[in-house]
Amino acid sequence: MTQALSPSSLSGRSYAVVLNPTAGRGLAGRTWPRLEAELRVRALDYEVIQEASGPAALARVQALPPGVAVLAVGGDGTVGALLPALVGTGRPLGVIPLGTGNDFAGMLGLKPGDFRAALSRIAGAPRPVDALRVTVQGEGGAGETRLLLNGLGMGFDAQLTARLPEAPAWLPGLGRYAWAALTTLRHLTLTPVTADVDGERLYAGPSILAAAMNGTRYGGGFHISPQSDPRDGLLNVVVSGPLGRRQVLRLMALVLPGRHLGDPGVHHRAGRVAELTWAQPTWLHLDGDVVGRATGVRVEVLPGAVALLGR
Repeated sequence: MTQALSPSSLSGRSYAVVLNPTAGRGLAGRTWPRLEAELRVRALDYEVIQEASGPAALARVQALPPGVAVLAVGGDGTVGALLPALVGTGRPLGVIPLGTGNDFAGMLGLKPGDFRAALSRIAGAPRPVDALRVTVQGEGGAGETRLLLNGLGMGFDAQLTARLPEAPAWLPGLGRYAWAALTTLRHLTLTPVTADVDGERLYAGPSILAAAMNGTRYGGGFHISPQSDPRDGLLNVVVSGPLGRRQVLRLMALVLPGRHLGDPGVHHRAGRVAELTWAQPTWLHLDGDVVGRATGVRVEVLPGAVALLGR
């Protein structure tokens, strides 16, 4: 049971509540009055930054006075859009999940709409967590550098993420991901990939997917990297070998609870720098945001780069 907070327990800090009203297909905007009531009950000193555009929200956060903590209300994409104003700055970040996937928040044990638990967490002192810096190679995003808090995927998982908007609206996050996965299976292809971690070859050969993670899960609850710890100064790479359709379904059933790392068709390793290079342009998502196709990525961990509020 979550203990209710007294107003004084949170009153010593000023907050900027960054709300993406379109997150979670509009859930964040619709639920805002209830969250606002919770904030007022706790007598918090806060201002509201309501922007559907990530760049617009980022610009306003960058203009905040030093010491103002940021409460990101939305999904992984909302948090990711604000990282340039948070990485290496010491500005505290609190997460209130109201997006579609909410995977980083889910790893922290937070559920969409449970404002009491989220506000209880931000009452704690900030603790450093790692971030990832990604450089995209090839196709439209060539040379682009992005900051991530949760992780990235290339191949099958990114392709199915691109299909998520087509999923039935009544399905929950995990159900929508499963629907998109089954739809994507119809067009399954194997592409050669090389995966290097800290300069050493992890895998080279045909693959359907590769992930580089700071968090443990993506896709609304699939535990792709159960050994990840965002406070250990390491990233974790997970790569599949050549799999057929039936094997992919079996792998998905293992990935959901995070029991796939012992499978002979799965290769994984932790390190500080990873490079994934594909033989042809392959779908890529960054913190759940599909950015198109790329031929590779270089990923490095930024130890303790974000001051995350919570115990």
